[in-house]
Amino acid sequence: MASPLPPLSVGVRARVPAKINLALKVGPRRRDGYHPLATVYHAVSLYDEVSAGWAEPDEFEVSVSGEGADLVPLDEDNLVVRAARLLARTHGPYDSLGASLSIRKAIPVAAGLAGGSADGAAALVACAALWDLDLSAEALRTLAAELGSDVPFALLGGTAVGSGRGEEVVPALARGTYHWVLGFGHHGLSTPAVYGRFDQLTPHPAAPEVPDELMTALRTGDPRQLGAALVNDLQPAALDLQPRLRQVIEAGLDFGAVGALISGSGPTAAFLAASEPAAIDLAVALSADGLCREVRRASGPVTGARLVG
Repeated sequence: MASPLPPLSVGVRARVPAKINLALKVGPRRRDGYHPLATVYHAVSLYDEVSAGWAEPDEFEVSVSGEGADLVPLDEDNLVVRAARLLARTHGPYDSLGASLSIRKAIPVAAGLAGGSADGAAALVACAALWDLDLSAEALRTLAAELGSDVPFALLGGTAVGSGRGEEVVPALARGTYHWVLGFGHHGLSTPAVYGRFDQLTPHPAAPEVPDELMTALRTGDPRQLGAALVNDLQPAALDLQPRLRQVIEAGLDFGAVGALISGSGPTAAFLAASEPAAIDLAVALSADGLCREVRRASGPVTGARLVG
């Protein structure tokens, strides 16, 4: 017989950061529909929070508040629900586990910042703690890879090199703290649509490799050197689908950014500043310019999904 549920007031909360792709090199489309990637992930201080409380066995419900809440599904399509179910099915007495989940969002939806993947990672951490499952970091990463390409990095955080579909991650040797200004787009971009446009614009891409100059820049900790090495193979496709983004990138560089790129599949524009004061000035200038829906400052690298409170 399953043990009785703890009181519903018992719960846990996990915080998880957004990511920027400092480099995103994309190879030719595979037969399974995915593209091989060589990427450098970088976790920044823009956070979602996922709370988990006890629910009746086999009941998994989710609520969402904050940035873009109306765009987030509340059913089995939500990665938080899928993460909780996968964890219960794989490592728990499934017939006695359930969860009431809530997401407080600051990471925009469909923005190239892996907000959905981040929430899935946070749900794994929160539910493992809620259900008192003694799991290794490796066990959690295995589940994360089943959920999606960016979920393992959301667990790890920091700065890391990704390969495969992005799900194979190893920490990168990186020095220093970097100051970023993020310009949110007025409209989201569909990741499949961006990859589809990439295939049209780049019919014969080379095998993906992380540029040596970017890895060298990370080892030096010099933001100007890193800014010059930022690269995203998906950026031409994102700019083609949303031409306004080209103006955003140009404006940020005109206002003093030492590097700029579209993060992931976009449409968020990530601007690297030379220092924290420079980031403050850049954020003020971009906000006044009005090209972005919202402008936020962030720093990185930061740790991945962690329990808080």
